[in-house]
Amino acid sequence: SFLFRTLVHEARYTARWPFNPVSSVEASIAYRNDRLVILSVDGFSAIQPKQSEDRGVLRAAYIYDNSRKLGLNLYDGLRFKVFTEYYRNLSISNTGLHTAGIDFRHYLPLHRTFIWANRLAYGTSFGKEKLVHFMGGVDNEFSPQFDYETPVATDENYIFQTVVTNMRGFIQNIRNGNNFVVINSELRFPVFKYLLNRPIRNDFIANFQTVGFLDVGTAWNGPNPWSEENALNNLVISKPPSIRVTVDRQKNPIVYGTGFGLRTRLFGYFVRADWAWGIDDGQVMPSVFYFSMSTDF
Repeated sequence: SFLFRTLVHEARYTARWPFNPVSSVEASIAYRNDRLVILSVDGFSAIQPKQSEDRGVLRAAYIYDNSRKLGLNLYDGLRFKVFTEYYRNLSISNTGLHTAGIDFRHYLPLHRTFIWANRLAYGTSFGKEKLVHFMGGVDNEFSPQFDYETPVATDENYIFQTVVTNMRGFIQNIRNGNNFVVINSELRFPVFKYLLNRPIRNDFIANFQTVGFLDVGTAWNGPNPWSEENALNNLVISKPPSIRVTVDRQKNPIVYGTGFGLRTRLFGYFVRADWAWGIDDGQVMPSVFYFSMSTDF
């Protein structure tokens, strides 16, 4: 019931072994300290002490990358990463957060620098403690919004949270859970780079791209997205002091988003503008506009 600020410090040692030109494995060990500072908004919160949590972290990953760069945000080839992480609270026994996942990306030139880019990402968390994934929005978005109406499981011991992107057409938390799957498909067309077969000095014109995209994904808790344990399928309606109704429902856990976007480099930054329409449980939602700064997916 308090507002607080989290200060995170982490010391990490990473070892990486590139055993051929396109493949490598890496492992790291880390110590992480989270310091929770209670914000003073009244007399009661002003006297609350600071809290501190210490964790040990182990990470491992296999990385494959045989892609080659055809231009900014334009690639040809395949790259993927398979990873796992383990977090352990050093102050409390019988704890542990395990994560595992894969991020798979393939880029196919349809003609010269006209690229069809596809991505499949999956992640899960398990153990005594878990990570909750909030699906929706894009990376490095300006003024992101959060959907507070989508229920979050209260019987899962979530200790960390993360955002699953890209799921355009929705704000954050259109779906959530300790598991997620997302598929992204984009057609990237560098307008002037494709049409003018000569060097272009202006960064804005040289990197100007139009993009058409389709995003499909879901996040869930429980054995699968359609299980009764998934919080999405339990709608709680309460009217204090004594009325509380839980409605069992079967809502389609998979959401879709489609639309178009513009990309270019502006003042040294790669900026993105996207217009997207989401499809939730068979209904087409109003369009959502995103302005962000990031490359690729």
